[in-house]
Amino acid sequence: MKQVHYITNSQEETFDVGYELGKKAKKGDIFGLIGDLGTGKTILAKGIAKGLGINEEITSPTFTLLEVYEAAIPLYHFDLYRISDDSELENLFFEEYWYGDGVSVIEWAERAMKRLPNDIFIIKLEYTGKNRRKIIIEHPDP
Repeated sequence: MKQVHYITNSQEETFDVGYELGKKAKKGDIFGLIGDLGTGKTILAKGIAKGLGINEEITSPTFTLLEVYEAAIPLYHFDLYRISDDSELENLFFEEYWYGDGVSVIEWAERAMKRLPNDIFIIKLEYTGKNRRKIIIEHPDP
């Protein structure tokens, strides 16, 4: 398991980490974002979108669970905050997106871990002080 660690001191720096991930992303990549409220998951998702060339305003799809943004490589932005049990995902067919031709960004990914493939990027965000975040990216590929 490869791990990369970042410390960011502003929303802009957190965005920039996402931007770099988005620039390197390829079809089928899945980014599972894990962290408490306010740790920067949506800011990171905005950066990934920008790195994919998406200029639309990215908002967290808390009430819709999924937003699709069309681009050369589409972005499937999930927010599973309102999912309280893995069984709630049974009839949503999100796997079709996760195994599709786009890049998936899943906020609150820990709520779907039993369903996600093993080769996803797990990104843990932790609030460590005023505007300061620790970001750990894990991926099984070396």
